[in-house]
Formats: sequence, structure tokens, C-alpha cells
Amino acid sequence: MFTLLSAAIAPGLSLMSFFYLKDRFDHDPISMIIRTFIMGALLVFPIMFIQYAFETEGVAQAAWSQSFLLSGSLEEFFKWFIFLYVVYKHTSFNGHYDGILYGVSISLGFATVENILYLFANGIEVAMGRALFPVSSHALFGVLMGYYMGKAKTSNIQSKKSKLLVVSLFLPIILHGFYDLILEMWSTYWIYILTPFMILLWLLALRKVKIANEYRIKVVPIEKKKWNA
Repeated sequence: MFTLLSAAIAPGLSLMSFFYLKDRFDHDPISMIIRTFIMGALLVFPIMFIQYAFETEGVAQAAWSQSFLLSGSLEEFFKWFIFLYVVYKHTSFNGHYDGILYGVSISLGFATVENILYLFANGIEVAMGRALFPVSSHALFGVLMGYYMGKAKTSNIQSKKSKLLVVSLFLPIILHGFYDLILEMWSTYWIYILTPFMILLWLLALRKVKIANEYRIKVVPIEKKKWNA
């Protein structure tokens, strides 16, 4: 059991550490990251209940509706809702890259609990594949959500803030939906389609990480100059 639990938790903690250490400036409080991770973890149970209810009633069971409604929209909306109403106005969320950290934290909390349940049901044999695909994809959706949340937080234009908040919700929904649709529609050859999809997703996410860090490089000197004697 310990081996199974370790295999289920390790990918989430590794990815969280990776993105935390990518922050080239001041690191956010560990307590807040743990808090958002736990909130993401707790989302699994109400979402699983809703998905089970739809499945039992035979509603929205087509490939498109399962992928974009029951997986993409449902999961990403709840993550976004937690982010917006719990994290967005918090004092520790004060920079562009902070959005990425909190987005990843919420997403990996969700992915880790989901992974634990899946490995206990299906065995440790699927651990590597789960780490490379579902857990990683949740982290990358979190990067994109957090990037646009962080951009909205640092913008001084209200209309731009609103547009960025909309993008922070719908971009992860669309990408998550396509991820699940690949698995639904190409169940035999999914790995040949999903692998390039994941590579592109990683490249996009790492590009956003770089931009967020570069943004802080531009802002920090201005803030320091303001306090010079």
C-alpha cells in the first residue's frame, strides 16, 4: 500500500516542486500553496459525484459532451472558481508568476487525489502513464489558468482584467476537452495523437512560465527605483 500511495503522490509533488523552483524571484508562502493544494484535492469528491449522477442518468454521455462538459468544463470551472474567490484577492497573490503557482497547486491537488483513487482501483502498473499524461496535463492546464489570472491581477485596465479572467477559464476548458476527446475517439491509437498534443502543451506552458518571469524582471527595477533615496 505504501508503494502504491507513493507512486500516486510522487508525480504531483515533483511537478509542484518544479514550478515552485521556476520562480526566479521571491517564493510564495508554502502555507498558501499547501492550502490551495488541499482545496484542489477536495474538489475531486463533489465533481466525481456530479459525473457519476450524469452517467447513472445517461445524460451527456456522447464523446463530445463527456469531454467538454463533464470533464473539461466541470473540472476547470471548479478550479477557476476556487482560484477566483479564494486566491485572487489574497494578499500573497501579488505577482504575475504567483498566478501560475496557485493555478498549478489547485490543479495538482485535484490530480493527486484522482491519481490515488485510480491507482488503488487499477494497480501500480499504470502509474508511469498516469504521471506522464493525466497528472502532467492537469498541471499544464493550471499553468495556463494561472498565467492569465496573474496577468489580470497585474493589469490596471478593468476591461482587460475581465477579458483575461474569461480567457483563464475557457482556454483550460478547451484544451482539457480536446485532451479527453482524443482518449474518447481514438481509444486504440490515442498515444500517437496525445503525445504530440502533450509536447505542444508543455512548450506552451513553459513559454508562459518564461514570460511571467520576464514580466517580473521589468517590474522589479521600477519598484526599487521608487524607493531610492
